[in-house]
Amino acid sequence: MEAIFETWPWYVSGFLIGMVMLCLIWFGKTFGMSSNLRSICSIVGAGKYVPFFAFDWKSQKWNLVVILGAMIGGFVAVHYMSSPNNVDINPTTIEQLSTMGIDAPQGKLMPDAIFSAEAMQSPKMVFTLVIGGVLIGFGSRYAGGCTSGHAITGLSNLQLPSLKAVIGFFVGGLIMAHFILPLIF
Repeated sequence: MEAIFETWPWYVSGFLIGMVMLCLIWFGKTFGMSSNLRSICSIVGAGKYVPFFAFDWKSQKWNLVVILGAMIGGFVAVHYMSSPNNVDINPTTIEQLSTMGIDAPQGKLMPDAIFSAEAMQSPKMVFTLVIGGVLIGFGSRYAGGCTSGHAITGLSNLQLPSLKAVIGFFVGGLIMAHFILPLIF
């Protein structure tokens, strides 16, 4: 029972994701978080103003369970299953972050210098997070889906556009981590 509270190895979580994907393919469904945003915008009436959101969201209502599951799963994981001892960050990463003035997260995955309540009082940090959010939203719309949709569903279905998108996500992440993040901090 203790194993459920530890970080799962890639071959366990990967196998479970694969089984979920097989079920989705079997039932003719596709998975992706950004498609839920489109459904939510349609539910609240954005289709009256933007044609992109004018579609039958009820045909995608099953996918809204993904959002609910992510929220419930995150809550359960943080409040009932997390252990400060299971976060193991590479010492090189900690060293690189410290050169930018970001202290290593203590028992968490995200550093307080970026994601704490105090950080939200800094206009620079709020601006950085807002611009990052807008760029992620634009990028997922431009790519026709988000990282989870392309990397999990698209690659499972052997879609070439998803392979191109995933390569772009990785290249963009490398550029951000190695060149842009040091300029920001």
